[in-house]
Amino acid sequence: MSIRPVKRLVKAKPAIEGAGVHLRRAFGFGNTSDFDPFLLLDDFRNDVPEDYLAGFPWHPHRGIETITYVLAGTVEHGDSMGNRGVIGAGDVQWMTAGSGIIHQEMPKGDGAGRMHGFQLWANLPSSLKMTAPRYQEVKAAGIPEVEDDDGARVRVVCGSYRETKGPVNGIAADPIYLDVSVPAGRRKTFPVETTRNAFAYVFGGSGKFCNASGPLEVPTEGVGWSDTTPPSQAENRSLVLFDQGDELTVQAGDDGIRFLLVSGKPLREPVAWYGPIVMNTQEQLRQAFRELEEGTFLKP
Repeated sequence: MSIRPVKRLVKAKPAIEGAGVHLRRAFGFGNTSDFDPFLLLDDFRNDVPEDYLAGFPWHPHRGIETITYVLAGTVEHGDSMGNRGVIGAGDVQWMTAGSGIIHQEMPKGDGAGRMHGFQLWANLPSSLKMTAPRYQEVKAAGIPEVEDDDGARVRVVCGSYRETKGPVNGIAADPIYLDVSVPAGRRKTFPVETTRNAFAYVFGGSGKFCNASGPLEVPTEGVGWSDTTPPSQAENRSLVLFDQGDELTVQAGDDGIRFLLVSGKPLREPVAWYGPIVMNTQEQLRQAFRELEEGTFLKP
């Protein structure tokens, strides 16, 4: 067995999206080849209603899948196919945009004004860019949770952990999406197939992700590391990108650690990307925006 070393550790950066939603972007836009098949991860945890209530009004998507995981508050959504609904704490919505959809997402806080959650974008392979749109919406009660003997807990959204399978299925990149909690002071190892790209996003507590000889020494800005770099904890809003190997290890800090653990099989296809539309060539991208202008974007 080979422990995956940490390739990069970065802090999510402030961004404003939609009609003025303040969030933190862990990665997205620019070169995302290290995360292939994933394109973007936004952390929209916010406790100030004025900074999120404007939401994400009507906008198009094509060629990707969007995965929304809510921790607190609710997100009201609607689309061009007439679908309407609300996802709340612990719920997941996996939307396959495929050939094209126009939708909106409007966050509402809980009783304390909190709106907490994440949105992950996954690329679609060229063969499925123009597939029919679909939703997989899963309520919190439908997401299985595994508790190990050491006290670690894993919610399985997609893929599998040990012998437990998540409710989301039929996804092209065969992703694994886990919500992991490790108790204080525990050292925990998780298997990850060598063929996958993998990352962790820490959103509670802190810890050190380790290589075969112990904790890696990583710099605060996360552009690499050296033998002289002082150790740095992976704390709240830290993104940890892993290199190759077949398992990864985390040492939880004094308050434990909670993180998303996501992996997928890379597509290794060209990416032509502008905003919410992701295709394989610039001509396909231009065609999508021409169709938006001409009113032919949505397919029967």
